[in-house]
Amino acid sequence: MKGEAGELYVDDGGAGTRIPVVFVHSLAGNTEQWAGQLAHVRPHRRAVALDLRGHGRSTLTSSAEEIPVEEFARDLGAVVDGLGLSRVVLVGHSLGGAVCAAWAGANPERVAGLFLLDPASDGRSVPKEQAQGMMDALATEHWKAAAGEYWQSLLPASSPEVRERVMAQLGRTAQGAFRAGMGALLTFDPESALKRYPGPILSVITPLNESPGAYHVLVPGIPFKVVTGTGHWVQLDAPEQVNALLDVFLATVP
Repeated sequence: MKGEAGELYVDDGGAGTRIPVVFVHSLAGNTEQWAGQLAHVRPHRRAVALDLRGHGRSTLTSSAEEIPVEEFARDLGAVVDGLGLSRVVLVGHSLGGAVCAAWAGANPERVAGLFLLDPASDGRSVPKEQAQGMMDALATEHWKAAAGEYWQSLLPASSPEVRERVMAQLGRTAQGAFRAGMGALLTFDPESALKRYPGPILSVITPLNESPGAYHVLVPGIPFKVVTGTGHWVQLDAPEQVNALLDVFLATVP
């Protein structure tokens, strides 16, 4: 499918009269991270996952060094519009959570529900020197070492298989796409976007996301549930638990 910055890969399947669900992956992720959820949802309703620009099988033709979250959200919008979906439930993990929040805030009438899975915290709270140090490291030829060190800090509770899978996907991500995504998270204002979306919402977090920049802290009143014993990629570590929580949430969507 055509996007603003190149071709977007879309995994589309399932059918039914219920509102479709659209899944958006993390930084350095892809549609494969949602395999367990797609298989679970599709017997009952349409479920779509996309690779954001520069990730997975989607291309990145733009040479821009900065890609705001709102531009990643336009990839989501291109898919929703391209498939002719009038209203959707959005499910976003990490960067995908920010992307879904941005699109929901800009298009609240088209979002029937917002399910956030360990969404990226407000990166604007990161000290400027620390943020600039990360961005500088990601601009060098040794960027994968810097990115890998950070990724490993999010995976201590994950199984060896999940750690290997996530790190392999990081290794296949283009440097420009990774750096742009990290920069996007360091500048995105999730609070404003979330306050523009009045519909059903649930944030499922790990202890890694219990911080002042967490979405449910920024916007008091956002329902949230804490999942323990997993790494940041909850859907890979505990797919059945995520599926059960998603089922409960979907049952509340009008």
